[in-house]
Amino acid sequence: MNVLFMEDDRMNRRVVKDMLDVAGVTMIEAESAERGLEILEEQDFMMVLVDLRMPGMDGITAIEHIRARTDAKARVPIIVVTADIAPDLRERCLLAGADDVIFKPVAMDALFDAMGAILARDAAGDGMIG
Repeated sequence: MNVLFMEDDRMNRRVVKDMLDVAGVTMIEAESAERGLEILEEQDFMMVLVDLRMPGMDGITAIEHIRARTDAKARVPIIVVTADIAPDLRERCLLAGADDVIFKPVAMDALFDAMGAILARDAAGDGMIG
């Protein structure tokens, strides 16, 4: 399984990468949403993790770009990983097309629970890209 993580903070990428390594998941890092979209153009992923607050393009805009695609990659599962605690945050993310939202600091069980729930939901369909 391979995952793309769009996150500008190197330490946050490292923490999540270490967690995913434990499960044998390959994580490709993108230090910006723009770079993440370029990588998504070049490769297929089973899932995308995206931070909301990044310099340049923010996470919500990146999600909207992915969902606006006209190919199968438009359906790749997306989990928002954020430190933002705005009251309407989850709703805004889901409206933009995210499948779930988890909060920083990322807990391994929260990450794997969110990923597992999405994979279980999509197991009978073709919503995953790989």
